Parts: sequence; structure tokens; C-alpha cells
Amino acid sequence: MKPFRLQVMVCAGTGCVSNHSTEIKAALDKEIAKHKLEHEAEVVYTGCNGFCGAGPIVVVQPDGIFYQLLKPADVAHLVEEHLLKGRPVKKLMYTPPAEKTPIPKMSDIPFFADQTLIALRNRGMIDPEKIDDYIARGGYRALAKVLTEMTPDQVLNEIKASGLRGRGGGGFPTGIKWESCKRSHGDTKYVICNADEGDPGAFMDRSIIEGDPHAVIEGMIIGAYAIEKVRQGYIYVRMEYPLAIKRFQIAIQHAREYGLLGANIFDTGFDFDIFVRRGAGAFVCGESTALMASVEGKPGEPRAKYVHTVEKGLWDCPTCLNNVETWANVPQIVLKGAKWFSSIGTGDVSTDAWGGSKGTKVFSVAGKVNNTGLVEVPMGITLRDIVYKVAGGIRDGKKFKAVQTGGPSGGFIPESLIDLPVDYEELTKVGSMMGSGGMVVCDEENCMVDMAKYFLAFTQAESCGKCTPCREGTKRMLDILDRITVGEGKEEDLLVLEDLSNAIIESSLCALGGSAPNPVLTTLKYFREEYEAHVKDKKCPAHVCRKLLTFTIDEKICLEIGHGCDVCKKHCTDGAIIGEKKNVHYIDPMKCGKCGACYDVCNFKAIHVE
Repeated sequence: MKPFRLQVMVCAGTGCVSNHSTEIKAALDKEIAKHKLEHEAEVVYTGCNGFCGAGPIVVVQPDGIFYQLLKPADVAHLVEEHLLKGRPVKKLMYTPPAEKTPIPKMSDIPFFADQTLIALRNRGMIDPEKIDDYIARGGYRALAKVLTEMTPDQVLNEIKASGLRGRGGGGFPTGIKWESCKRSHGDTKYVICNADEGDPGAFMDRSIIEGDPHAVIEGMIIGAYAIEKVRQGYIYVRMEYPLAIKRFQIAIQHAREYGLLGANIFDTGFDFDIFVRRGAGAFVCGESTALMASVEGKPGEPRAKYVHTVEKGLWDCPTCLNNVETWANVPQIVLKGAKWFSSIGTGDVSTDAWGGSKGTKVFSVAGKVNNTGLVEVPMGITLRDIVYKVAGGIRDGKKFKAVQTGGPSGGFIPESLIDLPVDYEELTKVGSMMGSGGMVVCDEENCMVDMAKYFLAFTQAESCGKCTPCREGTKRMLDILDRITVGEGKEEDLLVLEDLSNAIIESSLCALGGSAPNPVLTTLKYFREEYEAHVKDKKCPAHVCRKLLTFTIDEKICLEIGHGCDVCKKHCTDGAIIGEKKNVHYIDPMKCGKCGACYDVCNFKAIHVE
């Protein structure tokens, strides 16, 4: 059959689907049929392209033309001009070029140009629900190589030599973990994929699953072969990821049909199968022992780590757990070699058992940047390059203030450290962490006390309650932050916060409690003057903590521009705004509840905040 001249790749990740990309595909199918282009152009559903702020996204290949923010009404024009006449539509493209500028391709867009793809290598290039698409891009070649050319020990040594470390948060060397599980006594062993991604604003694992589930499956099969005595693997996915679950299930079924899972894979006598388990959305189940308890049908509570899961994990059998991104890296390491992988990143595998920080890392970049989305960059890249090159800088020309890495348990890194290399060691030195890859960028309008309170509130609510330091300590810290943000803080509160933080870190049962104070400790370290302004001056410098603000009405603007519109008065639930319609209005400070409703609804910027 004659190959298609063009492939119209429609993003069908969760972000674009929520923005009605399914309607875009339906409109494309209709227009292509209308113009009888069925043998010229194929419409393909893909996983997430990463540029989530620009969705719905369509990429026309092999032209590499990137269309953004599409609506069904745009499709007819796109098909007529680009697919029929070969003329890309500038007005539908990302950052339309000047009249004399050549049409930019997707690879020319800074967001994509500065990335290095390994875990996301098939991003936007395949239909994740078709195993043949994955195979056509080199999928399962690594598995074939492993089962026909390599011994389990050779595979294990290749992973060790690569310097691959766990991408789920702990950063433990993957090869060493596999080796420990391999050496543990037991005739039954398990491998697990941790896809219980619960960090606010994090969607790295979800996007990899939705866009390339077979990469994870292939990595797990290779891991099972290397560890030996592993006949079953489990993928633990949070229930809130229905599309990811669906695509995993489809991929597993296709792999079984192709003889890649099940009994006697590739006629080698190697038996291995994978099953999906759904989590109920508890953040603590991202912790390995809590996750395994949940898989067993028990409450998702962690246990003490004096016995490692590689010795006694799932059903008291040796178990190797890695996250989605870690497994997705494995096939490429096997295919291209440890030397290739270790040439990317920082550190020296030959002199350091932990190997520094090798390869790439996938981050979900959110917050006050122009280009929010999913990026994969080499280890060692600076925060500045991520924020300003890949993410396009701060929105609305605001000033960069801080970036939080590592999810709700990570720390805030100030502007003075923006040239910090992003790797495991450097982030830890400044009080933050790599974590699973969440990255939240703050600008001058973010209150760091409020941000610390937000993330601590999340971890406090997600505490399983099993150990006292985490259960009670985080609650006491949150109570103090609540008081500080409403003007009831005391100077000694800052010392108490530090003491509580250190006590919780040292005595909590698992990493949730052990890292929960990080947002508070780093904001106290780098933004102490903001805490002092809240406590001593009873003011919020960023104008976020509304109980510390004073609202006034500019009489001239109210009367001469707003003509006494009376909108603010109608929205004031405290009855604090005085004045008749078409006349000057005033705010009675004794009645004002400082809710900020007047500021939010005023269309003439007559409300001033101090």
C-alpha cells in the first residue's frame, strides 16, 4: 500500500482532550473525506506533545509544522491550504513569523529546540494505542537484543554502568537496586512500576504513559529478565488517570497478543506478565512500602525501612520498584549503550558509586512562565535555561522570584541561585530536591509565606497519620503559618517553625513526613524578610495575604472614570462600601472584612491595595 504523503498528528493527551482535541480530529476526518484526501493524508491520535499551554495541538508531518490553540472552525481552512495546496497557515501557527521569515518548523520553536528526548523520544510521533507504531520506531528491539544476545548479568551491568538513577524522587542508583533484588533470597520476585503521581502540578508520568506506554512495558520486561525469578510485574496507577489506565491496558493486551508478555517470550523459556492495579488517590501511596501494601489490598501506610523492599517487599518477596520515567529510559540504554547515556549529564560513574546525575530529566513546568508544559532536558542544565529558554521567561514581563522543585516536598530556590545546575546533588545542597520532576515558577506577585503554607497544607492533608511527628507536627506548623498570614504571628513563631521542621525530618517514618517541612525551611532561609514583614509589620509585601491588606478607593478614578458604577458596593458582603450610584464611594475600614471582592470586580482600577 502506498504510504501517506502527510500525517496529521492530533494531540490526545489529557490536556488537549480536555480542550476538545477530539472535535478537532472529527473535523479533520470530515474535511479530508470531503476533499477525497484519504490516500494522501492520515489523521493520527498521539500522546502529549508537552507544550500544554498551546493546546489543542496539531503537527503536520513530515513537514514539522506546529499548529496551536486550534478550534474546529479552523480545520476547513487548514485542510484546504496546507493539505490540499501545500501552503502552511501562518495565522494558526505558534508565534506567526514576520512576512519575510521562512515558515518555522516545530524543531525551530525554542520550547522544543532546547530539549533532549530519551524518555519522551516518541512524544507526538506515534499512536499510543497501536503497538505497530511503537515497533516502527524501534520499539522492542532492546528486548529482542536482551533475550537473544545478553545474559541477565550483562543487562544488569549495562544499567549500572549507565549511571541511571531513580526518577521518582529518591534518586537511588537503578542498577544497584536491581542487583540487590537479584541477590536477595527467594524463588518468587516482583517488579513494580510506580505511576501513583500525586504532586500538585506534576504530570510527567501521566504524559509518558498516555503517549508511549510500551516504552514502560519494555523496560519492565528487561528489568524482570535481568533480576531473574520474576514472573509478574505490577503497574500501580492512580484512579484519577483514566486515560493512562486505558492506554496501559490496551498496550498490555497488544503485547500479550504479540507474544511479548506471557509464557515463553521469544521462545527463550522466559515467562513474565504485567497487571495494572489502581490506586485510590492517596499521595502517601507514592512511597514504596505504602504502595505495596495498597497492591496487597491493605491500607496504604508505610512501614519502617530497617528491612528493604528488595529483600521483603510485595507479599514479603524481593521486589524492585521504579517509577514510570525510570523504566522508560531502560530500552534506550540497552540499545545505545551505557557509555552513550552516561555521556549526558554530570558526575563520573567510574569514580562514584552513585554516578552523579546522568541522562535527562523530565519536568512539568508550571506557574508564572509563558510556556507551561512538559520538558525533557539534560541533567546539569541551569534553572535559568529552563525558565528563560525552554519555558519562555516570566509572564507579563514580571520579575522572577523563585522556583520550587521536587513537588510539595521540595524547596524554593531564589533568584540569586538561578544559575544553579539542575542535578540531584546541587538541588539537595540548597535545600530542595529533584523529586519526581515538578517545577513551579514564582514571580514577584507570589507571597512565599503563602506558598509554603499551600504546599504544607497539601502534605499535612495527605499524611496517613501512622506516625506522630508527621501527623501532629505538620498540623502544628500549619496552624502557625495560618496565624502568620492573618496578622497574628509572633517573632518566636519563626524559631518554633524551624525546630518543628527539624524534629519532623529526623523522626518521621517515611519520606512524606521527612520532606514535608522543606517548603517552610527554604522560604525561611531565603525569604525570611517576608516572614518578618508578616509578623512585625503585619503586612504582606506581595499583596497576597488579604487579611494583612488595606483597601481604599481612589475618589478621582471612581467618579471621573467609573462614574460611581456601584459594582463594588453590590459585591461587598460586609456592607463596608458607602456611597450612592453615580457618586464617590468609600470603604469603611472598621467594617471591611478584607475579602478583596471589591478589588476583583472593579473594572476601572479604582481600588488600591496597601
